[in-house]
Amino acid sequence: MIDTTPETEKAVIVGLIYRDQDEKQVNEYLDELEFLAETAGATVLKKFTQKLDDPNVSTFVGPGKLEEIDAYIKMSEADTIIFDDELSPIQLRNIEKRLECKVLDRTNLILDIFASRAKTAHAKTQVQLAQYQYMLPRLTRLWTHLERQRGGIGMRGPGETQIETDRRIILDKIALLKKHLKKIDKQKATQRKNRGKLVRVALVGYTNVGKSTILNRLAKSDVFAENKLFATLDTTVRKVVIENLPFLMADTVGFIRKLPHHLVESFKSTLDEVREADILVHIVDISHPGFEEQIQIVNNTLNEIGSGDKPNIYVFNKIDAYSHIEKDEDDLTPGTKENFTLADWEKSWFAKNNNPAVFISATQNKNIEEFKNILYREVKTIHSQRFPYNDYLYDIEDQITDLS
Repeated sequence: MIDTTPETEKAVIVGLIYRDQDEKQVNEYLDELEFLAETAGATVLKKFTQKLDDPNVSTFVGPGKLEEIDAYIKMSEADTIIFDDELSPIQLRNIEKRLECKVLDRTNLILDIFASRAKTAHAKTQVQLAQYQYMLPRLTRLWTHLERQRGGIGMRGPGETQIETDRRIILDKIALLKKHLKKIDKQKATQRKNRGKLVRVALVGYTNVGKSTILNRLAKSDVFAENKLFATLDTTVRKVVIENLPFLMADTVGFIRKLPHHLVESFKSTLDEVREADILVHIVDISHPGFEEQIQIVNNTLNEIGSGDKPNIYVFNKIDAYSHIEKDEDDLTPGTKENFTLADWEKSWFAKNNNPAVFISATQNKNIEEFKNILYREVKTIHSQRFPYNDYLYDIEDQITDLS
């Protein structure tokens, strides 16, 4: 029997250490890039870093580092090289010519993952739009084979003509996809209006923090969830009831560092669920070493789409996976955040701010009832403003419960 399983691509990844960064932070970034590559189906063989104030205009990294990477690729027979920043068309072309292997940047990799994850017509349309917008300024790469065949002389005219033809085709497809998405946006807006005045809660957060698992826990549903980046692309809305108080909860696409602008634009209708939500539940993976930076990235993205001032509940998930370095009792030096216990984090600034905070494990069902109580209280505040008579009934029910 013939094995039709596609062979796993072997990749190396590359990142720069800029002046205001330390090596540890960049290694965390490259760990995330490795996770992205694995999600796309590649195996990362090696990580390369270089300290530079600015990327090399022609090849992103310096000539010496490029030679080092080239030697390793030839020795290891790697198929692909992935850069942690978006490359310019010139950089892409020069690197491909020098290394003679597939060259991807972070944006291209994320787009590829989105393309593989898109299941519905809506998600597929959004991803296609982002891909065409990314491809448009990089069309010249597709025609380098003309130079390899016969050189540039005598072939410049046809090459340029074909590039212009392709550019017009892509522009036409972009216009068509935008028109199609406008139609979908209207349909989605109508669906949201038809849900009535029920309070809307949106789960937001960095990718792979457990949003879908939490929705499944609260709504007793079976939304797809797995330990991979961007498991959820389409917004899923479920009705949740806590103590006879109904509301709608939406699971949204996860945010990520350097989220490609094309994706933010094309996923506008998906992000409308966040814009129109009454309450945002910000899910955080507290077991991730860079979770504070992830919080800031999500908050920046929320501000960009005009949703930064909504009522917010912080839910610090995955406490079962949290670990810290025990401080020696004889060590009199001040402790660092690596020494923080969960109790220390609960007492920290984000647990004391104006937003409610709770520490849970969705998979282990730890502190879920405390989370439900906070969510119930926040939803009821808004619900009572819209349905004051219902609030009176809830007060009567509470009094009956107290008497019993």
